[in-house]
Amino acid sequence: MEKKLILRGLLAGAAGGLLAFLFARIFAEPQIGRAIDYESGRDAAQAALDKAAGLPPEAAGPDLFSRTIQADVGIGVGTIVFGMAMGALFAVAYAVCLGRVGGLRARGLALTVAAGGFLGVYLVPFLKYPANPPAIGHEETIKARSGLYLVMVVCSVAFLAGACWLGRRLQARFGNGNAVLLAGAAFAVAIGAVMLILPSLGHLGYNRQHFGDHATETPLPLRGPDGTVVYPGFPADVLYSFRLYSVAAQLLLWSAIGLVFAPLAERLLHPRPGAATSREPAPVPV
Repeated sequence: MEKKLILRGLLAGAAGGLLAFLFARIFAEPQIGRAIDYESGRDAAQAALDKAAGLPPEAAGPDLFSRTIQADVGIGVGTIVFGMAMGALFAVAYAVCLGRVGGLRARGLALTVAAGGFLGVYLVPFLKYPANPPAIGHEETIKARSGLYLVMVVCSVAFLAGACWLGRRLQARFGNGNAVLLAGAAFAVAIGAVMLILPSLGHLGYNRQHFGDHATETPLPLRGPDGTVVYPGFPADVLYSFRLYSVAAQLLLWSAIGLVFAPLAERLLHPRPGAATSREPAPVPV
């Protein structure tokens, strides 16, 4: 049974990943292109400042893949593979919750687990470390940023599972509504404490040493030796649009996983009465 559920989760994840890719290709990809154009212009301005100061120019590394390959094949394959991975994890969580969450039927449980996946795996970590387009982030902090984001994801998923367990424990004493509120409050306090403990990306040691004390790694205006602005900071509308479309793409992914998986699980767990008999071979006439 578990293998059949995971197979259906992979199928639902592939469908969700495809839908998320199509959405991102239409809406988010233009914002990525604008971010890359900004990065190229800023690099050119920085090179001009370095040349005026007598500094040797930095050699730019070659692009392994063209923008067309990155925008179509790269993002498409990555999003679908990510969707399949999330679909498999979703199916495992669904199998664990099956029969342990009250009277939810197969369809209702699928939508509930999908909502929990979107909340725990993406939305809550996003609130602390939101998605950024190219040109935001320094190469020297990639490992630190990846580690911090992973800590947020692990804590979010673990605390969400703990909140579900706590809600079940409190249900008999306080009732369904109060148990949900208490478990939700406990989750908010726990994850809020983690957010306060973890540093902002701008407060990482490398960033403080080289760029000063700022909240994020979003590029500020580039200034010349006399303090005049020679290139503007990263455009706020591009950053806002990219993050908005990132959330929308993930919401589409998890919604598709839940909606596609729900009828598949319903048919597997609650087959129609005539389905089994229809597969039996017809009797041989005498």
